[in-house]
This record gives sequence, C-alpha cells and structure tokens, in this order.
Amino acid sequence: MEQIMEGRVSIEINDGIAEVTLIRGDKMNALDKRMFEALIEAGERLKKEPGVRVVVLSGEGRAFCAGLDMSMFSPENAMDLIPRTHGIANIFQQVAWVWRELPMPVIAAVQGTAFGGGFQIMLGADMRYAHPDTNFSIMEIKWGLVPDMAGTQLWTNLVREDVLRELTYTGRVFKAPEALEHGFVTRLVEDPKAEAMAMAREIAGKNPEAIRANKRIFNAMRNPDEAEGLMLESVEQQAIIGGPNQMEAVMANFEKRAPNFKDPE
Repeated sequence: MEQIMEGRVSIEINDGIAEVTLIRGDKMNALDKRMFEALIEAGERLKKEPGVRVVVLSGEGRAFCAGLDMSMFSPENAMDLIPRTHGIANIFQQVAWVWRELPMPVIAAVQGTAFGGGFQIMLGADMRYAHPDTNFSIMEIKWGLVPDMAGTQLWTNLVREDVLRELTYTGRVFKAPEALEHGFVTRLVEDPKAEAMAMAREIAGKNPEAIRANKRIFNAMRNPDEAEGLMLESVEQQAIIGGPNQMEAVMANFEKRAPNFKDPE
C-alpha cells in the first residue's frame, strides 16, 4: 500500500513496517509549506494505522533533508503556519515531535545532508542510522534564528550542553563521525536505508505490546521523577507479563519458531 501526500511524502506499509519517505529529492527534500503539512499528516495517520509495528523515515535522492526551503522565509508563509498548534507543539515543532509521539519505534535512515529542520526531524526518531559522509548542522543561526523545531527538547539527553552551545552558536557543518561521537546518530553504515529496514524487520518480530510499552517508558525517562519512573516500569510490566503476546514470545523461544503476535487494538 502506498499513499502520496501533497506530492511531498509517501507511505508504504508491508509486513508491519511503514516506510515514510520525503519525496522532494530535486530540492534535497527541503521543507516548504506542503512538506510541513504532509509530514504531520503522515505522522498523525500512522498513530491510528492498525498493524504498524515500526516506521522507517528517509529522504529520497542525495539528502535526507536540507532544512527550510527559502519560500518559508516569506511573511505570508510564516504568519500562516505559526498560530496552528498540535497539542503542546506548533506546526514547526510537530514535524519532528510527531515521530516521538508515535506509539511504535521510528528509525531514521540519513544520507547526504541533514541541516536545520532536517536535523531536528531526524532527532525525532528513536534511532538514527547515517552514512559516514553525511553532513549535519544546527543551521538556524545562519538565518539569525534559534532552533525552533523541537530540537532543544530532543537533543538535550543525547549531547553535552557545551557541545550543543558551540554547534548552535556557530551553525558549523560537522560530519557523521563527529555526530556519532556526540550521540546524535546511533550507527554509521554504508547503506542507511537497508540497515534501517533490517532493524525494522527484527523489531517487528518482537512482542508489539512490549515494544510500545518500552517506548512509553523511554519517553517518560527524559526528565523523570525517580519514583514515577520506577512506578511506570512496574505498571507497564504488570500490564504485559502473562498476557498472550508475552507468553507467545516465551513459547516461540522454547519451540525455536517464529512468534505469531497479535497487534494491540
């Protein structure tokens, strides 16, 4: 199944894996108004899509996402977009934040360039696989701006504050090995999409209730009260243990066969 949204984003779902692809390769998948709307629509749709266990997020062509399209600097676009909100986030933030809100894991496959808004969208994923030659930048200072697409809430638990300050103050371009060293990316691989799909298939074969519970726990760990964090672990585990999917995982291991899990309703 494939769905094209606003000519900017495609979704293809097979075997529990949703491939979400930015399809504006001729413009390095730059973020114009239609791209903002299509990405949010894709994320919101996947929240409700039955049977999706993992999402792989990528960009076609030579870049993951080069950041804001120049058209976004026009006053009419800015005024049209800023007032619209999605829960706690405005429309700029939601293109990155929506991937953190999805109940299932999201893996970003990154190549070429991930600048500004593209960099922050990447950080909304649970894991990020990048080609060793990928270029990154917290580029907003180039335009006299501050990062305003949820990046400050997504990267603070990944990277030392002094590193973030330097990169944000300067907007300098840095390569994938440095991004790995700082914690922005999970792994460097020659074929990010293939590696992301392989990991997605592995995760899709696990108990989907446990995977979703794990994501809720990790999301809650960002600035946790220790007592609340421990209680959340207990609550989530109690809801899973002994259930059909958890028992299926045990039996499949004992019987040395592939498990047959049921998706959450």
